[in-house]
Amino acid sequence: MKPFVAHDSIVRKIWGSSDTVLFIFAGAAAEFALNKAVDWLYFTGKLPADPIGRLFSTVRYARNIVFAPEEVALKTIDTIHHIHSAVEEKRGSHIPEWAYRDVLFMLIHYSIAAYELLNRRLSAHEKEEVYNVFYRLGTRMQVKDLPDTYSEWLPVREAHLINHLENNHFTTDLFKQYKKHLGSARYAILIEAQKLVVPAHVKRLLGFSSRHWLAPAVPLYAFSRKIKMDGWVRTLLLPSTYKAQIDAIDNPPAFNRE
Repeated sequence: MKPFVAHDSIVRKIWGSSDTVLFIFAGAAAEFALNKAVDWLYFTGKLPADPIGRLFSTVRYARNIVFAPEEVALKTIDTIHHIHSAVEEKRGSHIPEWAYRDVLFMLIHYSIAAYELLNRRLSAHEKEEVYNVFYRLGTRMQVKDLPDTYSEWLPVREAHLINHLENNHFTTDLFKQYKKHLGSARYAILIEAQKLVVPAHVKRLLGFSSRHWLAPAVPLYAFSRKIKMDGWVRTLLLPSTYKAQIDAIDNPPAFNRE
């Protein structure tokens, strides 16, 4: 069966590493908290009640798209669309169109930023490849006004950051929930991880300092991979109770091995 994402795609490399995926969601957790439509995440109450659980739920959906045959991936995308439609119906209003784009834009930005932080710079072609995967995802979800190419997306992304982010009481509460569920030590590491991948505007809104005490450890990652001792990122960021779910990220879904 034709895959939704080519087997040799850089997107599979990005989403096939637990360390990279955790940096993606560290960054997204920061930006989510600033989004002007974050009240939708509070409507169901699931995110503030269990932010780590929601992370793994999102990872499962993403991997069932990235590593799936096209038919399975499209069904997964349709399921996500139906879930959001049901929430809209229950609340009696529509999620803003720009909020859907913002989520896609986060996945694009942090997929690239996390991989480049832990591995190497991506080529222009590889960045276009990342963009194309999420462009097709967004198109299937009927998200409107998506730029056609990565280069056209860049200024649109900047405009979204300026126009759709703010630090408000939801921001404060979400970060309190992150700290509650991670504990003080891991929460401090989360903040440092976020500093390494979020855009400058996000740093300013969150009041992040310019100091990065986690940054000097990043070069050790490449070396640790060579001697098969990588995985320290997941150990630092999440409690051991999530070990099985984290390890699963490094193993392709069953349909990817067929």
